[in-house]
Amino acid sequence: MMIKLVLANDRLLIRKGLRQLLMLDKAIEVIAEAENEEELYSILAWQTVDVLLLDLSLCGIYKTSLLQRITVNFPSVAVLVLSMHNEPQLALSILNNGAYGFISNDQDPDALFTAIHHVAGQQRYIHPAIAEKIIFSESEKQSGPLHRYDLLSLREKQIMQLLSEGNNSNAIATQLNISNKTVSTHKVRMMEKMKFTSNADIVRFMIKYQN
Repeated sequence: MMIKLVLANDRLLIRKGLRQLLMLDKAIEVIAEAENEEELYSILAWQTVDVLLLDLSLCGIYKTSLLQRITVNFPSVAVLVLSMHNEPQLALSILNNGAYGFISNDQDPDALFTAIHHVAGQQRYIHPAIAEKIIFSESEKQSGPLHRYDLLSLREKQIMQLLSEGNNSNAIATQLNISNKTVSTHKVRMMEKMKFTSNADIVRFMIKYQN
């Protein structure tokens, strides 16, 4: 039975390279490509899809939010996330928020084929090398930046994103239609939870984890 797969990646050359690679597995059919969230939703709404190969860069900083929306709206689609990062905390966060599998793009093609077949069969997949890191980093996981980020409220994440883009409290209050005092309250809570001391810490976090 053919596995109907959708490629979601905002980089054209990578999409084309992945399509060529996946042609080597005769059981996989790439039925569509999406370069942004709008295209992806349109495809999932009108096509019968078994596996979504989703590059984490498409999700921006709200990685888990996009996964959750896909899981809720398209529960029959098995999501396999492809990322340039291989941190165990990131992999756990992705799996805990609806993805069936996680694989970093430094793995060989056979690992990718294995991952696709696993998630197509509604089985969880994580590369053994990353799984080993997870086992030996439990204590770090409970205090790492990605874990702390997952504990933020949606509003705190929104304010963190807007601050990283250079917005001040007045601009954020206007965009979110809330008071300056509310912005300040959420910012203080966010900074405490993330253990940040300045806006520069926010920017550094975004640069490291937004792709």
